[in-house]
Amino acid sequence: MNTLNILVIDDELALRQIMANTVKKAGYTVKTADCGTKALEMLSEEDFDVAISDIRMPDISGIEVVEQAKQQGIETMFLMMTAFASVNTAIEAMRSGAYDYMIKPVRNEDILNRLSQMSDFISLKSENKVLRNLVMQTGENQCLMVSPAMKRVDKLITKVAITDSTVLITGGSGTGKGVTARSIHQNSLRVKAPFIPVNCGAIPENLLESEFFGHTKGAFTGAQKAKKGLFMEADKGTIFLDEVGELPLNLQVKLLHVLEDKMVRPLGSEQAKPVNVRIIAATNRDLKQMVEDGTFREDLYFRLNIFNIEIPNLNDRQEDIPILIDFFLKQEVQKMGLSDEIVVAPEAMDLLLAYQYPGNVRELENIVARSLIMSENNCIQIIDLPNHIQGTKIPEHMGTGKKMLKDQVRQFEIDAIKRAIEEANGDRKVAAKNLGLGLSSLYRKLEGVGDEV
Repeated sequence: MNTLNILVIDDELALRQIMANTVKKAGYTVKTADCGTKALEMLSEEDFDVAISDIRMPDISGIEVVEQAKQQGIETMFLMMTAFASVNTAIEAMRSGAYDYMIKPVRNEDILNRLSQMSDFISLKSENKVLRNLVMQTGENQCLMVSPAMKRVDKLITKVAITDSTVLITGGSGTGKGVTARSIHQNSLRVKAPFIPVNCGAIPENLLESEFFGHTKGAFTGAQKAKKGLFMEADKGTIFLDEVGELPLNLQVKLLHVLEDKMVRPLGSEQAKPVNVRIIAATNRDLKQMVEDGTFREDLYFRLNIFNIEIPNLNDRQEDIPILIDFFLKQEVQKMGLSDEIVVAPEAMDLLLAYQYPGNVRELENIVARSLIMSENNCIQIIDLPNHIQGTKIPEHMGTGKKMLKDQVRQFEIDAIKRAIEEANGDRKVAAKNLGLGLSSLYRKLEGVGDEV
């Protein structure tokens, strides 16, 4: 059950109190308003999930409350109450934007069942809102890695995902910390609830608190209506705090309180709200050194670092480079609506393997995208690579000639295919799917290997 914040609107004191007590005993937070005018004032100042409103009131009707709230951009869902003789009026309220109506007298179990349904609807609506914002970032962004270093990471993800532990993901910029966080969520018991990623370094410092915890109307200049914060958006799910090392000290204190108390207090409000959320944080900074420098709280560091996953740099797991190139090529081909298979010329692959990738996986993805645009005849050549890649020198340990390096690339592919077939219990069709290859491509890459695979 979501922790809904509910406003009960009724001009009759007894009915208002009975309804409020019923809702409160069920675990929801609740406030009351004795007329429509007061209700509109409260709705504009505080973020309510649901308003349970009588239709007939002495000042303005429940229908007018719904209409004016919608005009002001207030997203509260309205559940109307009406006498049997006024059913047509209730239907009019729904046309104005109310979610549903109930006929008086209302039984306690009926109102609680209806609130439970609305809670599920609100959760779905919240998640869909997040998914719309992430539609260009998500999708099939998972790729099976074959390097021992990433196999260890995968094992850690599997271990921690099924728990509710706070996780700290560390590693260089562009190594895939966001993909790792999303993988933890997708393999957790919270998978059906929202996954809310937050770039802590991208939000202006003066807006951080209101973005995290929400705010009431008038909490600061420009706060024209109440807003639900990201922590409440992530209720029952996971919030991913990327670049957590960028948080200022004053917000670090508030984050620590959320971790300890499981409560958030919107800016401008005196009332804290319970929140059920898993926190995954990530950083490319040295938090230990920041603790020593006094720029990161030691108590928060220990609360976040309950389970650490360190993502290795790309140049420390070279076995993954050919697989990633193939994966990103398929992604870009799909985005561009191309139907032909794109290949990388051996000489171009030599340079892509020899390059050190200071920007890690993200840089490789950008290089592949750019090279595909430049390519002709469905083949990426050396000339299609960025200039700084074309100038890459092949290290001595990778061989002194192109043939030796190409042999090494081929060996990477064969090793990756062997592992995939082994993990698929010998099923080459499954192995090809896991590697993002067509079955014919897998067989083609195995030509000349013999019976060892």
